[in-house]
Amino acid sequence: MAKVVYSAGIDHVSGALSKPCKNGQHSCTKMLLATHRVAPTQSDACNRLYLRPKPVRSTQPSSDELNARERFKTVSGMVKARKEDLTKISQDLQNFLAQKDLAGGKKTMRAYLWKVCGEEYDQQHA
Repeated sequence: MAKVVYSAGIDHVSGALSKPCKNGQHSCTKMLLATHRVAPTQSDACNRLYLRPKPVRSTQPSSDELNARERFKTVSGMVKARKEDLTKISQDLQNFLAQKDLAGGKKTMRAYLWKVCGEEYDQQHA
């Protein structure tokens, strides 16, 4: 096993040092992962480096997964458009404040808009 030594002033690193990208001209296939052991030990060699291969999906996405992806993409766009729509902001704020303290009420404006836009999407695609 190789001992990892970092530059002066860097004691340890923990996490991904490089990740494989899905798009672009250069698609790396491996992930460089650094870990630092925090358990008590007699050894000073507590830093490790690993190369992990890029995960490859073994199955095609199901129709339910594709539908969920499409719903997420559409509702996300609806939420973004609605929170910037000046004609709906005041009414949405009043409705949000009215339901916020109720049982099952959404506690943030973003969660409330996701609920409203999600219900609207579901009605259109039922």
